[in-house]
Amino acid sequence: MIDKYKVISVIPARGGSKGVPRKNIKPLAGKPLIAYTIEQSLQSEYIDRTIVSTEDREIADISRQYGAEVPFMRPDDLAGDQVATVDVLLHAINWLEAEDKYNFDILVLLHTTTPLRAVKDIDSCIRLLVEAKADDVFSVTEAHRNPYFNMVEIKQDGKVMLSKEGTFASRQNAPKVYDMNSSIYVWWKDILKSEKKIFLKNSRIYIMSKERSLDIDDNLDFKIAEFLIKDQLLITENSPGKNNP
Repeated sequence: MIDKYKVISVIPARGGSKGVPRKNIKPLAGKPLIAYTIEQSLQSEYIDRTIVSTEDREIADISRQYGAEVPFMRPDDLAGDQVATVDVLLHAINWLEAEDKYNFDILVLLHTTTPLRAVKDIDSCIRLLVEAKADDVFSVTEAHRNPYFNMVEIKQDGKVMLSKEGTFASRQNAPKVYDMNSSIYVWWKDILKSEKKIFLKNSRIYIMSKERSLDIDDNLDFKIAEFLIKDQLLITENSPGKNNP
């Protein structure tokens, strides 16, 4: 809870994955991928309930083992790869209100594929929503390529042009642009129910570092994530104050 507002997180985790089979429960540095997101949600200062939405029994069992609630099984017609995430969230809201008689104010969407986020990232997004009186907040990271400087698109006649008009001599002088990193999204529940989208009149962004924004999509991403996790553990173990042998 933040101020007087109840907060829940919803972690979507369907069983099917074309890029990496069973991705949501594939081991990453010794535990299932989904475990990282569940643990971060449970450690949040503000989140009151951590709920996994899945149609898959094995994912449900593993999620419960790591402390998440799985109060319902997601219908199969909401488990396909073409289903909008917003529809999954609306299903969770409707179930909690109708079946669980549970009312809340803020919904946090956490994707399993960005396990390197920090708990402080989640809490900062929630605080920003409340303090800025925003409609919603979502996490981003600074884009590597800039459409005002070094991104081009092909016109119908085959010629190319910059994606955005500009005469900037360097990328540093061009307007800053950001990549949505598919990590954290926070809405007021009633606004999500009425608007059913991300980009709203008063949307705000929360900027995360590049290394915490890794979005796992394939096996190479798994290897990179595992390296970063083990590297961070090594840094922690060798930090000042540790009694190293």
